[in-house]
Amino acid sequence: METKRIVIKDRKNIKDEELAEAAAVLRSGGLVAFPTETVYGLGGNALDEDAARKIYAAKGRPSDNPLIAHISCAADLAPLVKEIPVAGRKLMEAFWPGPLTMIFPKSGRVPYGTTGGLDTVAVRMPDDPVAGRLIALAGVPVAAPSANTSGRPSPTTADHVWQDMNGRINMIIDGGPVGIGVESTIVDVSSPVPSVLRPGAITMEMLREVLGEVTIDPAILGPMKEDIRPKAPGMKYRHYAPEAELTLVEAAEDETAGCEAARYETAGYEAVRGQERVGCGGQMSGGQMRDGQVERMVGKVKELAHEKLIQGCQVGIICTDESRSCYTEGTVRSIGARKSQESVAHNLYAVLREFDDLKVEYIFSESFSEDHLGQAIMNRLSKAAGYKIVRV
Repeated sequence: METKRIVIKDRKNIKDEELAEAAAVLRSGGLVAFPTETVYGLGGNALDEDAARKIYAAKGRPSDNPLIAHISCAADLAPLVKEIPVAGRKLMEAFWPGPLTMIFPKSGRVPYGTTGGLDTVAVRMPDDPVAGRLIALAGVPVAAPSANTSGRPSPTTADHVWQDMNGRINMIIDGGPVGIGVESTIVDVSSPVPSVLRPGAITMEMLREVLGEVTIDPAILGPMKEDIRPKAPGMKYRHYAPEAELTLVEAAEDETAGCEAARYETAGYEAVRGQERVGCGGQMSGGQMRDGQVERMVGKVKELAHEKLIQGCQVGIICTDESRSCYTEGTVRSIGARKSQESVAHNLYAVLREFDDLKVEYIFSESFSEDHLGQAIMNRLSKAAGYKIVRV
């Protein structure tokens, strides 16, 4: 199959004729990759069972992994669901359009191929001018998982999509880099108490401000059992993973962190207590982490990386702007500023994909506080590492 690539010239002034062919492809059962504010999606007609099968085939995705139906306006939700619970209406008013997916009891219009065999359907209204206009022009809800080969880091640029999907789908719409960089938050509003099935840019703090009580599905905290059918994307299977073996280094909270300074002076540290800095020639803001936690974590990353480097292995290190100067060996990439969770989320998948391009064999990553957007960042890193986590 020949994959056509369309470049949007001006995202602020999109002309219908730029998207008309792509909309026609969707209506006829073909597949189109397009940008959203979260990641690039691989779209097909959500009401067409054959289109759903094509999506699964193009991605190599297990067929019990549900797809998210994307709509262009709130009025398009009612035909897809049996009911809209009060919690769903509150979240729609607060966060749509935006990076929030909700799980509803599905109507008879939505085929089981789209829902992964479930009686529920995941629906989102994206906040992206290209996505919104494309879906409106297509005139159908668009089922769209991330536009990558199943298991790989999600695409945040059209080039990422091209790497994975060239020759597998009909068309790629190049709308430039995405804004957020991690997939949408998923909330199940079909249960009596709304439950977060996947964290994202709509954080637990934001959800509780609107709804009050919100629970967290155990799948966010660890691997899901093989015999359980996932209610939402990203819950069960290997996701977001680079080709290299990724190890995540976490630092436990430690009230004696102030005693750690001497241990790390030999690694190039000079701890300055009571301030947001350590040595290495630069600032190191720990965000919600204590200085001692960050120091122990960076020291362990250096130790693990050195062990592989002396064995002749190709090693990548994921760090932050604040800790970048602490690393003197390996292929080192900053994922953003520790004090800016938005920058870390935005760069995460691009850094993982770059390490794939560089044929790195092992990756060692710093961890992040799990408040606000940090919960989504740590969820993606933990799953990418296959929950291989070293705690210090």
